Amino acid sequence: MWTSIFIGIYVFVAISIVLSILLYAAKPTKSLAWLLAIFALPVGGIFLYLLLGRNRRRYKLIEHQKDLFRKMPKPNTEHINEFDGKYGKLMTLSYKNSHFPPTTGNELKILKDGRTTFETIFSALEAATTRIHIQYYIFEEGDLANRLLTLFEEKIAHGVAVRMIYDGIGSFSLSKKYLKKLLEIGVEVYSFLPFKFGRYFYSLNFRNHRKIIVVDGKIAFTGGINVSDKYLKGQVGLGKWHDMHLKLIGAAATQLDQVFMTDWYLVSTKLLEPISIKQNDSIEPIANELVQIVAGGPDDDFPVLEQTYFSMINMAKNYIYITNPYIIPGQALVRALQTAALSGVDVRLLVSEKIDNQVVSWSVQSYFELFLKAGIKIYLFPDGFLHSKIMVSDDAVSSIGTANLDDRSFEQNYEVNAIMYHSKMAKILKEDFLNDCKVSNELFYDEYVKRSWGKKLKQGVGRVLSPLF
Repeated sequence: MWTSIFIGIYVFVAISIVLSILLYAAKPTKSLAWLLAIFALPVGGIFLYLLLGRNRRRYKLIEHQKDLFRKMPKPNTEHINEFDGKYGKLMTLSYKNSHFPPTTGNELKILKDGRTTFETIFSALEAATTRIHIQYYIFEEGDLANRLLTLFEEKIAHGVAVRMIYDGIGSFSLSKKYLKKLLEIGVEVYSFLPFKFGRYFYSLNFRNHRKIIVVDGKIAFTGGINVSDKYLKGQVGLGKWHDMHLKLIGAAATQLDQVFMTDWYLVSTKLLEPISIKQNDSIEPIANELVQIVAGGPDDDFPVLEQTYFSMINMAKNYIYITNPYIIPGQALVRALQTAALSGVDVRLLVSEKIDNQVVSWSVQSYFELFLKAGIKIYLFPDGFLHSKIMVSDDAVSSIGTANLDDRSFEQNYEVNAIMYHSKMAKILKEDFLNDCKVSNELFYDEYVKRSWGKKLKQGVGRVLSPLF
């Protein structure tokens, strides 16, 4: 009797999942993969789907979506006119996806590598007078974390509110002892989807990969750098970690604060009020250009960051330079990059020669032959681990943020990028890119196709597994 009951329950659950996949799945390839897993792996296939295939968090967001978006800045007539410019389509796309218009009057500063970045961050934190919002995918204990703990205690003693979000998986090593200290000194701290059984277990695969700090609602930081001592001391086997971060002062910082406040609601169910920031006449923008914050996640209707990168590649006329450690693109981005290169655009990829995961490295390398054959130039950065996520094009537009060029960033992670329609910033990033290329090893198609069968086999395995990364 129990066997019949078990079979009946299994059949009911399997049919329910199959119907759900057929009704709501967006990608045929993923739908087919899950259907095959369910039918080929009884019980196991269903378990994997429940663990990795579903996403229910969107309903929690939609519940109060109007409350959250009502507080977001709306484009005025001047902004709408800007949408008609050279990059009007990209601005419009980003606004419709993320609800943030491009903003003027921002002061921007590029921060390269950990030591410079954290000294600048601590300087801003020490000057906080109202509140500090901090959010990281990886928050590791060490010298940096201890220094932050001391600073938080001092600022809270002077009436500054400190709120912190850390990802439950990315910061899995964060000890209860450290978290207890944060709570004892008055930090409001929440884990984003911590690993545990129950209602969060089915969302294990959806992570918050954002790195955001906002001070008093007007000074913000974002980019690829996490809170980890490896940015100061290096890492055994990888060496020094190289990365890029961005400091923003002005309306774009307020937009980043809104991204934090949205995530804060998701982890705490508390709605925060944005700080009203008046235009500071003493802040002189680097140029009369625009900055736009683009945030995306698995609860969006469209793959926001993938569409942003896709548009930037397609709009390139002269060059598109990309720095990213995890270039594992879907077919749309592969075709976009190939088409750009074949049409005469100078397409270059700067990738770290050393990567923190060997199988992921095989996945990245599995695309090299396709790229090289189309005329895309590939450079392997040999000195440590290059973790930056940068895209720059035509001395006119650039992006710094948290999103990699892979399905995980586009479909499963919460990410945020700053798009700068800013000629001076684009030229700075272009010059930095070319300098890194000079010390890197360029790959050539005629030589690369002669690589050993062993390497080809490893890359084939990586290519098959690439949807998981």
